[in-house]
Amino acid sequence: MPIVRSAGRVPIPTLAVMNDAIIHAVEGFVTSPWVYVVLFGIAALDGFFPVVPSETLVITLGVFAASTGDPQLVLVIVVAALGAFTGDHISYWIGRASGQKIFAKLKPESRSRKAYDRVGKMLEERGGLVLVVARYIPGGRTAATLTTGATGFPRRSFTFFDAIAASSWAIYSACLGYVGGAAFEDTPLYGVALGLGIAFSVTLLHEGVRWLRHRRAPKAEPREVPAKEETRNAA
Repeated sequence: MPIVRSAGRVPIPTLAVMNDAIIHAVEGFVTSPWVYVVLFGIAALDGFFPVVPSETLVITLGVFAASTGDPQLVLVIVVAALGAFTGDHISYWIGRASGQKIFAKLKPESRSRKAYDRVGKMLEERGGLVLVVARYIPGGRTAATLTTGATGFPRRSFTFFDAIAASSWAIYSACLGYVGGAAFEDTPLYGVALGLGIAFSVTLLHEGVRWLRHRRAPKAEPREVPAKEETRNAA
């Protein structure tokens, strides 16, 4: 008996078909030489415009580096680090030029002001190591680089610590993706999900520890941003 099909019915794509379509589209992007240009631009933009998800791109490229061999993992790390390094320096110079005006416009109880106050206090206690730590905190990298610029933190010291921060961040993000790609070589999207899941878990753990420490610590008054020191400007 012949199978009767309803006229005009449009077949619905299965999950497997949609998955393959997404993978083919992404593969076409990651195998293009332009992927490194895009990576550099997004990593740089994320340095002073934190809504751009540079980690997601680096992790995704790390996944495909493991599962398909393109792009090259070493190039992903180098380009991501250079982009982050460039973006951080743009943010630093923005802070150096107009950081005090930015701070003045922030409300004392706003989330942004609290982030800047926290980074400012950490700079006083730990110096340039804050740049390395802040690289892994959502929104923390921009707060750190703007604050170091606004407070007249020496440029040479900033460059030294930021080179460490950008390099370690690029290695960490790309290798997370590479681990996910190696674990799910035939299904790269699962590898991306694994890499992002690990990154999110690490961030969540850090924020949880910071929240607990904040609850136990006495409340501090909003920090005043000091004027730039002429001696530091010469650095």
